Amino acid sequence: MNEQHASFRSMEPRGLDQALQDARQRTLALFDALAGAGYHESARVPRLPILNPPLWELGHVAWFAEWFVLREARGSAPGEAGGDSLLAQGDACFDSNTVPHDARWSLALPAPARLKDYCHEVLERVRARLARESGDDAALYPYRLVLAHEDMHGEALAYTLQTLGAAAPRDAACLEDEVGPARAQGEIAFAGGVLLLGGEQRRGFVFDNEKQAFVCQVAPFAIDAGLVSNADYLAFVHDGGYRRAACWSQAGWNWLTANRRTAPRYWMPDGAGGWLEQRFGAPVALDPRAPVRHVSLHEAQAYCRWAGRRLPLEQEWEFAAASSYPAFQWGGLWEWTASPFLPYAGFGADRYREYSAPYFGSRQALRGASFATPARLRSPHFRNFYQPERDDIFAGFRTCAA
Repeated sequence: MNEQHASFRSMEPRGLDQALQDARQRTLALFDALAGAGYHESARVPRLPILNPPLWELGHVAWFAEWFVLREARGSAPGEAGGDSLLAQGDACFDSNTVPHDARWSLALPAPARLKDYCHEVLERVRARLARESGDDAALYPYRLVLAHEDMHGEALAYTLQTLGAAAPRDAACLEDEVGPARAQGEIAFAGGVLLLGGEQRRGFVFDNEKQAFVCQVAPFAIDAGLVSNADYLAFVHDGGYRRAACWSQAGWNWLTANRRTAPRYWMPDGAGGWLEQRFGAPVALDPRAPVRHVSLHEAQAYCRWAGRRLPLEQEWEFAAASSYPAFQWGGLWEWTASPFLPYAGFGADRYREYSAPYFGSRQALRGASFATPARLRSPHFRNFYQPERDDIFAGFRTCAA
């Protein structure tokens, strides 16, 4: 699934206009799926650190576009945008820097119909302004930023559907869930060499955590061509992997025992000696060929210790992906790496200053993309990052020779 697609990073105004409309249609389809299950009411949404109320998410993505494009914000702090929000109390409700996570359940949010009107008005004003822009990178930066932001929040809404057990919208092409087989090609040996980590950055959009590109030397390594499969992982489970403390880091064992896990989050016995897996509220037979998914970093590390393998470093993963080696398949699931999420040398935060900097050192880097990631967002340079305990995301892993 590593075929090339048109990237939002270098999209010109016409392509951006279509992509912004597509992203909004996707956001609304995912919101409507959650609303259809009753989750437009914040009171029905569990107060979990991995979730936001869907109604808050809907308003936030429109507010973010208004803040950085229509109000021409030079930064993400209060007072760095011009004028007032088109929505009464918009800043008070939807600024993620000033509205604490737990407070989002108790806000007096507008009704869904009013928020949809706000979404439409913001999008049409953004499009009208975009139609007057040149193809200059500096001028197009805020449009590319808000597109990436909405695409990422769209995937977060897909995580929410899975977490809450709500059915995915039938017409959501972003959730076709065609991950493919996990490990059909075995292992690939790379001789190593020089890598420009972060890639070429002469033009187009670049996330601040990919700056500054720098040359690094990658030692020889051998990496799985595909992801660890359900069958591979099932062997770990059957061998008592969830009962063997020696397989786990101390943090991982603490997480395991606190959550009383005996298998990945959405696995369940089928009553006949096999396993089922919960997918958007529906139990399906566990496919042994498919990559294992919804596993935490702790589980990925424990499997590697059991198998005598290790997770790849970020630079190893990017080296393999950038090689265009045809057998190296990626893009079905996000992939845990062995690298903590840290800044590259010379890092400087961009306008959305809270995007990366607050999370350095407390998150782990993931690479690739998932089936729910829009094609335009996929890049071998993209650095995703989550807490080690997160197992609600569409993530799996591949291993390297130790």
